[in-house]
Amino acid sequence: MAEKLNDAQIEEAINTLSGWAKVDGRDAIAKTFTFKDFNEAWGFMSRCALAAEQINHHPEWFNVYKTVEVTLSTHDVGGLSELDIKLAKTMDQLAS
Repeated sequence: MAEKLNDAQIEEAINTLSGWAKVDGRDAIAKTFTFKDFNEAWGFMSRCALAAEQINHHPEWFNVYKTVEVTLSTHDVGGLSELDIKLAKTMDQLAS
């Protein structure tokens, strides 16, 4: 089972990520991805869905046309865990 990261671990992890930020009033991180068009955004979401299934950790996300807004938090631990950081890094790789 995942373990909740402490504040120092969260800050260290955010420093290794590109464009991810803490969500105000919530123990979560978020990022907005913008693509060329809807097809590219949908492809990104499909690849992320497959990666999320592999680690059994699923994002909160919202898509409109070429924009995908992602929020990550581990509900089982009530905050951020290493699973969120792993999925964020995977999403960054899949977006490039």
